Amino acid sequence: MAKVDVRPGEGLDQALRRFKRKVEQEGLMKALRALRHYEKPSEIKRRKHLKKQRKKSPVK
Repeated sequence: MAKVDVRPGEGLDQALRRFKRKVEQEGLMKALRALRHYEKPSEIKRRKHLKKQRKKSPVK
């Protein structure tokens, strides 16, 4: 769980920005989106395979 303490003299907007960055780095939102709906094992394999292909292919 991401936790951010507001520093003395720090604005709430800066603390919120640090919190959002920390959540992004920990991958919490990505995990929550993945758990939102059930994904069949074949869909998981297909998604991972397509992700590998995208990484492998050269950029044109």
